[in-house]
Amino acid sequence: MNRAIRWALWVLFGLFFLFPLYAMADFSTRNLIAGGRTAAAWRNLVADEQLYHAIVISLLLAVFTVVAMLVLLVPTMIWVRLRARWAGRFVEFLCLLPLTIPALVIVVGLRNVYLWVTYLLGESALTLTFVYVVLVLPFAYRSIDSALAAIDLQTLSEAARSLGAGWVSTISRIIVPNIWSGILSAAFISIAVVLGEYTVASLSGFETLPVQIVAIGKSDGPTSVAASLATLLIGFALLLVLAALTRGRRRRSGVLQ
Repeated sequence: MNRAIRWALWVLFGLFFLFPLYAMADFSTRNLIAGGRTAAAWRNLVADEQLYHAIVISLLLAVFTVVAMLVLLVPTMIWVRLRARWAGRFVEFLCLLPLTIPALVIVVGLRNVYLWVTYLLGESALTLTFVYVVLVLPFAYRSIDSALAAIDLQTLSEAARSLGAGWVSTISRIIVPNIWSGILSAAFISIAVVLGEYTVASLSGFETLPVQIVAIGKSDGPTSVAASLATLLIGFALLLVLAALTRGRRRRSGVLQ
């Protein structure tokens, strides 16, 4: 009886989440003028130059944001846990602070700073990387912090240092493999945030994928929906990859033990 109820709940949840995706796929492949089906909206994702450019920009922003976030956050959190525990609360406060500040306020507050960024780096949409790193900090911090809390960081680092490893080797070859699931979670959540962020890019006047989706939706609904569905599918694919990689590492760890 309990198993039947469990399966029924899974089916209901599946229908709840999959039906909107089916509706989006149905609308994006429907020929609204002649009737029937067409893949024109999906071809526009590559054929439309502005949309294609926006997709490339958003993907590059996602990559740069993840790299910058990991380079900034992982060594800092490891160092705080090992050498500066007194600063732990302060670092946590700074990382979680963007959750309490509206995106509009962040854009207005960074306007003067971005005058210098534009002067030094030019008016490229890729300069949004600096803002996006700030926006993803709360989500990335929680993922990495949970992974660090699950291991004996002090013992691992002292063992590596006693065997002659430097700090770079200790972090890259000892600590990072043990918190890999947290790093992957932080990276994929950051990618999802960047691919879906609209407010900052729109107010800053940059043509990222979400901004272009809204603009295209005013004149070409199917293409706009196709781009939105493609973004959602990328997010789901990343979650599946995360689950598979995490499960694979756990199995290998179990075999080694």
